[in-house]
Amino acid sequence: MNNTIEKNQPNRRRPRFVGTRWNIKTAPYLFLLPTIIVFCVFMIYPFVSSFFMSFQELEGGKFVYVGLKNYIRLMKDSIFITALKNTTIYLLIQVPIMLVLALVIANMLNQRFLKAKGFFRVSVFLPCVTALVAYALIFKLLLNTEYGLVNYLLTSLGFPKVDWLNGPISAKISLIIALTWRWTGYNTVIMIAGLQRIPEEIYEAADIDGASSFQKFKQITIPLMKPIILFCAITSTIGTLQLFDESYILTHGGPDNATITVVHYLYNMGFRYLKFGYAAAMSYVLLIIVAILSAIQFKISGSDDL
Repeated sequence: MNNTIEKNQPNRRRPRFVGTRWNIKTAPYLFLLPTIIVFCVFMIYPFVSSFFMSFQELEGGKFVYVGLKNYIRLMKDSIFITALKNTTIYLLIQVPIMLVLALVIANMLNQRFLKAKGFFRVSVFLPCVTALVAYALIFKLLLNTEYGLVNYLLTSLGFPKVDWLNGPISAKISLIIALTWRWTGYNTVIMIAGLQRIPEEIYEAADIDGASSFQKFKQITIPLMKPIILFCAITSTIGTLQLFDESYILTHGGPDNATITVVHYLYNMGFRYLKFGYAAAMSYVLLIIVAILSAIQFKISGSDDL
């Protein structure tokens, strides 16, 4: 009887996809295939292609292999060296200021007695939602020498006007102020999340021992927030080294390349002067710098997660 039923049942076969059986081992790869294809086309291929392009030069509408010529030229390029110095200044000044502000603000917004925490947290994070071009244009208006609100307030208090965007030092300060305003809230939200993971029992034990607020912040908060601070430091370092919008919109890299960044110079070489090979070489030098600085930050922090 059982044999008769089995014979009458239709022959059920496992579905096939391009000659491959669907099973527990192959199905995940088939589902991931569209994402893998997109990643390879838009990430892996451009990465590899630009690497080979860094050893080439556009001559007569064709790319010609020139070896290490682009990399050697970079070491002698005074504008590139200036751009690298400017980017380093932004990194060494703006990133520490921003991280300290973010940690202090996060600690304040995480206090139990604070009312309307949601409102203050959203207010701090709002600058990050603002489009990069829009906020850069707003700062350009605020820092205008003749009609800007900042100089209006300075003159109202009896101080002289400052040529914010046209002086070699004041223009750098303007970019640092704009960057700090834009990204402090982003790091603050991340640090608030880190602070909320610290057990309240530790602070309660410190209260019993008579520790002050500053002692708790120094001896408990900062050590336990070390991985979060490291994460914010690395992401901020990478973001600062890739700085472009502020330099391009606020100061156009001026005056006399006093505020130009590496990515801004890379953009000029690649898209204004069509020196794609030279721009590609510049991008890989920047990649090496980012990797070295990230490794240094891991080593300084004592992390073994490399």
